Amino acid sequence: MSFTVHRRFTAPLAVLAVAGLALAGCSTDTGGGSSGPGDAGEADGIVTITGTIQDTEADLLEQSWADWEKANNIDIQYEGTKEFEAQIGVRAQGGTAPDLAIFPQPGLMADLASRDYIQPAPEGVAKNVADNWSKDWAGYATVNDTLYGAPLMASVKGFVWYSPAQFKEWGVEVPTTYQELLDLTKTIQEKTGTAPWCAGFGSDAATGWPGTDWVEDLVLRQAGPDVYDQWVKHEIPFNDPAIKSAFDSVGEILLNPDYVNAGFGDVKSINTTPFGDPARALGDGSCALHHQASFFDGFIQDPANGNATVGPDADIWAFILPGETAGAPAVTGGGEIVAAFSNDADTVKVQEYLSSADWANSRVALGGVISANKGLDPASASSPILQEAIKVLQDPNTTFRFDASDLMPGVVGAGSFWTGMVDWVNGKSTDEVLSTIEATWPSE
Repeated sequence: MSFTVHRRFTAPLAVLAVAGLALAGCSTDTGGGSSGPGDAGEADGIVTITGTIQDTEADLLEQSWADWEKANNIDIQYEGTKEFEAQIGVRAQGGTAPDLAIFPQPGLMADLASRDYIQPAPEGVAKNVADNWSKDWAGYATVNDTLYGAPLMASVKGFVWYSPAQFKEWGVEVPTTYQELLDLTKTIQEKTGTAPWCAGFGSDAATGWPGTDWVEDLVLRQAGPDVYDQWVKHEIPFNDPAIKSAFDSVGEILLNPDYVNAGFGDVKSINTTPFGDPARALGDGSCALHHQASFFDGFIQDPANGNATVGPDADIWAFILPGETAGAPAVTGGGEIVAAFSNDADTVKVQEYLSSADWANSRVALGGVISANKGLDPASASSPILQEAIKVLQDPNTTFRFDASDLMPGVVGAGSFWTGMVDWVNGKSTDEVLSTIEATWPSE
């Protein structure tokens, strides 16, 4: 799951019975803004938006549309709240929903759409989605073959951070397959006599989530998108052989005392190392390799962690975790979906703008975020790694899948999956961990 620039932790979705959802086919009906429970009638020059985005990010969000709302004589009133997940369904049922909502999880939007609280996407939004997003992204805004919204911002996970200077010194290159990554790991260990990898799962009540990102990456890369989708929807059990294989592949690195935990201790120290601390070890050279999402450049460049620079020719750079074979990338990530409870002309106009390349370029140019919008100029991004992430998302050969734990019932995705990763690092067998997680999946 995501918070602020990196992981915005959210309330479990179990309260909305998302476990039973059938998410997203990729074919879409353009809808057209038909009336429904959220029909707000005539435009009044005010459009209300609610989401989880707060503080500085909320200020930048409002700045991103300030010129547009003035030019279009529409007052966009945004409210950011930590209670979004718990309250949006209540507000929809009570008739007090905002005109638009920014959903951090596709499953939450899909649940409300399946109960006819959300308007089908108007034609302009549907056209923007068709023009500017991949079928993978469109699918996450689609329920029962009807498009209900449009993606907003995005994140890319699965980067492996390293020092270009160290790679040059050791005479090694960026790997193109997972086996090459294992070979690279072995080579670095032999050349240096120290563990190459550093990892940190520590995150207070959410300890364990960085491990779920590792597993999700390997499920997608090894078993493919169809199995990944089946896993998310519990069409295969959590202890399916494909999931066990992904755990075991991750374990070839994270459970090997020769390979971790550089700069921090033994394998078990992974659980007690805060997830941001490996940035310091990367910067001072005591750690050669680290797996983390694109947001991690902010930690690396933080003066408290040594103020290392990030870029292809800088102190630290990153490559996408490779798959079983070289070629087209497959990545996991996150993002938001904008959907409407109202269908008046002003709401439609704002929803169309937020789905446009114009808005994407406006917001990304302000820094700190990216979008998967194909009309986004990568040069708009505020850092080299964000520019690289945009290129990955815009590559027509990229297979994208939303973070699995964000799509699973909260009791699993934000519960037993996290704690299972901790138990696994602490020595429980893969079979025992997977069976325990499987037992927590809610019954239909």
